[in-house]
Amino acid sequence: MGVFGGVQVITILCSVIRTKLVAVWIGPVGIGLFGLYNTAIDMINNISNLGIRSSSVRDISIEAEHGSVRRVAEIIAVVRRWTWTLGCVAAFFTLAASSWLSRLTFGDGNHAIGFMILSVAVMFNALVNCEQSILQGTQRLRRLAQVGVWGALTGLAVSIPLFYFLREQSIVPSIIAYSAAVAFFSWRFRNKEYKDVEVSITLRDTALKGAGFVRLGFLMTLSSFLSLLSFYVFITYLNHRSGTEAVGYYQSGYTLINRYAALIFTAIGTEYYPRLARVCHSRLRTRLYVSQEINTALVVLVPIIALFLTLRQIVVSILYSADFHVIIPFISYASIGIVFQAISWCMAYVIIAKGRGRTYLVTESLSAVSGLALNIVFYEYAGLDGLGWAYAVWYVLYTIIVGVVYFCSFKDTLHRSTLQVSVYAVAATAVVVAVMHYGLWWVAAAVAAATVLIGILVLRKQLR
Repeated sequence: MGVFGGVQVITILCSVIRTKLVAVWIGPVGIGLFGLYNTAIDMINNISNLGIRSSSVRDISIEAEHGSVRRVAEIIAVVRRWTWTLGCVAAFFTLAASSWLSRLTFGDGNHAIGFMILSVAVMFNALVNCEQSILQGTQRLRRLAQVGVWGALTGLAVSIPLFYFLREQSIVPSIIAYSAAVAFFSWRFRNKEYKDVEVSITLRDTALKGAGFVRLGFLMTLSSFLSLLSFYVFITYLNHRSGTEAVGYYQSGYTLINRYAALIFTAIGTEYYPRLARVCHSRLRTRLYVSQEINTALVVLVPIIALFLTLRQIVVSILYSADFHVIIPFISYASIGIVFQAISWCMAYVIIAKGRGRTYLVTESLSAVSGLALNIVFYEYAGLDGLGWAYAVWYVLYTIIVGVVYFCSFKDTLHRSTLQVSVYAVAATAVVVAVMHYGLWWVAAAVAAATVLIGILVLRKQLR
């Protein structure tokens, strides 16, 4: 958590600077273009990767724990073959379907060349997914951290002059630059410990040995695709309904709430997922790991949320500009959803660790459909502010969905302290949202200070 917490801080700072420069030099239209292009590319990457980035970590970590050096080298070779092949197919698809993607995303064919160029980014992402899954599965976390740090810093350094000189035309080149930087360092810090191990794997062996994680990954891909598709459908609807500027505001608020919080989850989960995969056969150890992870995530998140809400106007001004103050109600209401997101996220990993791909597909499908429906309904009735409530309600529903699987299907349980921490987290966040709504910032500041003190005391107790 310490290593990857630092990595995520650097990644967030680079993302903040990049977003700030786009907001100042290009404006909401630039943020909107970033969101539309990146969402389309992320959707293509999710489909083409077949979930191997996550599913292969499970197989690699199990082999690294219990298998021989030769078996680990074989599974690494299989992962590399699968990801590179799928990456080439995805890049060709992006190139060939560029006109269709442009019309689907923007309503015209004027951005087809942009998608043609972005086919290179798709190829780079395939390399990144491959090498990062190997590093995570073999527990080479320091190298994985170095990839994140150097990739983010280099991508930012290359993007700054592009933003300044090319303005709106810099969006596509900057996406390419960032992908190329991360790909370079993924290759530079790749796991080389098994390169001297001789393995002879035919195409048939590649298909057979990869069948397990590809099957699980395919179901995970469908799940991720539905989530991305629901987001893509909504921002496309929003673009046609209210224009690119509205997409820019929504993208800005969504990034603050979802993606920055997800970076914290990623920092914890990088080690949590492979560790959980090794013990998921034991209910006692699963209960221990999940309960501990929920407690840690909430204790870390609540002070961050409370401070963020107290300083929300300053934060938005620093990250974007005064023009983006319209997103403040949206991000305030949505903050409640982050608490439920942390709880559901920790339990959802159990489904993946157990290899229950179909169950995961069902839960994510229900989440995607409910999220899309809530967004459209709340936006129609309450505009941008309503999207904050939609986000909060969405993750309450998702926590219920995952909880039914965790408690009823798997018969797993949580420690009693986890319920207490969860109630505390929801109550503290709701209080800060309420008092800030009425302008009582000094009460919010007092609650934020209290949550910081509680967080420090709890973490110190856990470290003893």
